[in-house]
Amino acid sequence: MKRSLFVVALAGTALVSLPFEARAQISSVAKPVQFGIAAGAALPTSDLSDAASTGFNVTGTIGVYPQMIPLGIRLDAAYNRFSLKNGVDGDIHFTSVTGNLVYKFPSPSVSPYAIGGAGWYNAGGTITGFGSGSSNHFGWNLGGGISMPLSGFDTFLEARYNQVQGEGGSLKYIPITFGVMF
Repeated sequence: MKRSLFVVALAGTALVSLPFEARAQISSVAKPVQFGIAAGAALPTSDLSDAASTGFNVTGTIGVYPQMIPLGIRLDAAYNRFSLKNGVDGDIHFTSVTGNLVYKFPSPSVSPYAIGGAGWYNAGGTITGFGSGSSNHFGWNLGGGISMPLSGFDTFLEARYNQVQGEGGSLKYIPITFGVMF
C-alpha cells in the first residue's frame, strides 16, 4: 500500500512539473531560427560622450540556435543615433551589420546570455548648414542580456558595448535594448 502511494505521488509530481519544463524549452526546441526587433536607448561613452547626448537604437535580428547546445549565431542590423551637444544642431549616427555568437546559460525560465561579435559599421555625422559625411569601419561588440520565453515568442533585454575603429582612434557606445524574437 505504501509503495503504491509513493509511486502514485511520484508520478503525479512528474506530471505536474513536466509542463513547466517543457514550456521553458519549447522556445529553443520548436524555433531553431528566430527573427526579431529591438529598440532602446544608446549611451555614448568615452570621447563620443564629449560631443553627443544619449540617443536611440533600433535593431533587426536573425538568430540560429541549434538544438542541444547553448551556443547560437545571431546576425544584427542596427541603427544608433545621437544628438550633438553644446547647441550644435546635428547628429552622429552608426549603421551596422554584425555577426555575433550567443551563449545561453541553462535556465528553466528567464535565461541569461552573453553575446559578442564583429562586423561592418558606417559612422556618419550631420551638422545643419554644413552638410554631412560618413565612412565605413570595422567594429566589435560585447555584452549580455536576459531572455524570457512567453507564449509564442521570446522577449529580451540586453546591453552591449560597441567599439568602432577609426583612423584617429575609436568611438564607443552602449545600446540598452528591449526586443521580441519570433
